[in-house]
Amino acid sequence: MGVPIALATSGDSALISYRGPSDTIDGVGNLAPPDRISVYVVRPGDTLSDIAGMFDVSVNTIIWANNLKSARDVHPGDTLIILPVSGVERTIVKGDTLKSIAKKYGADAGEIAQYNGLDPVEALVIGSTIIIPGGEIAAPAPSVRSSASFVREPYLGGGGSVQTGYYSNPIPGGILTQGLHGWNGIDIGAARGTPIHASADGAVIVARNNGGWNGGYGNYVVITHSNGTQTLYSHMRSVIVYSGQPVSSGQIIGYVGATGQATGPHLHFEVRGAANPFRNCRAGSVCAPQ
Repeated sequence: MGVPIALATSGDSALISYRGPSDTIDGVGNLAPPDRISVYVVRPGDTLSDIAGMFDVSVNTIIWANNLKSARDVHPGDTLIILPVSGVERTIVKGDTLKSIAKKYGADAGEIAQYNGLDPVEALVIGSTIIIPGGEIAAPAPSVRSSASFVREPYLGGGGSVQTGYYSNPIPGGILTQGLHGWNGIDIGAARGTPIHASADGAVIVARNNGGWNGGYGNYVVITHSNGTQTLYSHMRSVIVYSGQPVSSGQIIGYVGATGQATGPHLHFEVRGAANPFRNCRAGSVCAPQ
């Protein structure tokens, strides 16, 4: 795997998430907000390098998110998921290991190695720069502005307008096991096979049911909503909707599992473009979305 294309940073070492084409499946439309997942159908003559340049992400970003064997593993008609890259850029210093870096930034050592084309058993080169996908830098507590109408979270892709009452609970009665982390996401624990419901009316733009890594999400679904936001449901045991399908709030879209980067059965639920409705919930509680 080659060296990733240089990624933009925000002053020190926090990576800026990228803009990409709109969430269409038939080519490039208007630019989407930088925290949205995009879908692209490969056209004749496209190379992975061309597509990466189109979305301003690295070739490895696309390989990693789509379980591709190599940069040549794309064909006309293939549907690619383009995840906006955000994370941490770090210059290796004496004593750094993949394990210590993963622990420091709350990331996964295997993902760091895979993304940067590193051999997990070889020592890191002092002075070299790597990207830590999904890495987080310690940040101050969330702040609220404009009379609580906008929330800025210190997490990747987090923040946005508060959509009170818009989202329903994807697992009614489920216990919140982890608060905000990653891309403005939370975790809801539930038994394997528990139904997962669409949190609001919308249309499915991603339905991955291949049992693969899929950027750590495993089997997952992304729904786009009329208010301009997206919700993501991951680590599913199985997905029962398809890309392009309209769904209603409360409709079952899949079942709880532990695929991808998961240590046990749960739902990882993200909101892109708005404040997460579970942002004020306490871990260990059954909490209604706000």
